[in-house]
Amino acid sequence: MNLFFLKDCFSRVCCRKRTLIILGAVFLAGMILGICFVKTPAFYEFHLNQCDRYLTRVCYSERSVFVIFLERTAGCAVLLAVTLICGMHFVGLAVPVAVILYRSYTFGGQIAILFGVYGVSGALVALVLYLPIHLLTDALLLFGAVLSFDRCRRFHFGKHDFCELALDFAALLLLAAAVCLFEMILLLAIFHPLGNVL
Repeated sequence: MNLFFLKDCFSRVCCRKRTLIILGAVFLAGMILGICFVKTPAFYEFHLNQCDRYLTRVCYSERSVFVIFLERTAGCAVLLAVTLICGMHFVGLAVPVAVILYRSYTFGGQIAILFGVYGVSGALVALVLYLPIHLLTDALLLFGAVLSFDRCRRFHFGKHDFCELALDFAALLLLAAAVCLFEMILLLAIFHPLGNVL
């Protein structure tokens, strides 16, 4: 199977290292702000609820890990689609930046909650599952945002540009599915009973 579009996608990301560094700095700033303001009453309950939801619906759920895999992949697909489509016009570039800021802010807050509130079990979930999967997914969203910044300068409503957009989405979605598959394997190996595949 020829996966040339993966190479083309990442070669264009590598050509815009400055944009990637700036967006990476935005992500880092959002994560630090999330950690710093985690105890603010308005945000503490939100982060705590999100952690509870993650633990009950993903880590220690009685649901099939395959269903979780499909849900998580679908969620990634929506985020990637929004991030890439917004690169069709420079006005839409605020959306990928907002997505990165929101995810990094909640990521920082929830990491602080998992380590600070849930103790050893929370630290285990954070280190083994939440942190690596979230960072891999966010890396793909950063790549998508870089591609959107690159595309907005030269996008025309023609067949070539739409095909390029579709191939970028296919490349990132393929990698996102691989990340979600890795998450499913970790869930099955560590958190879920072996009989909970289907």
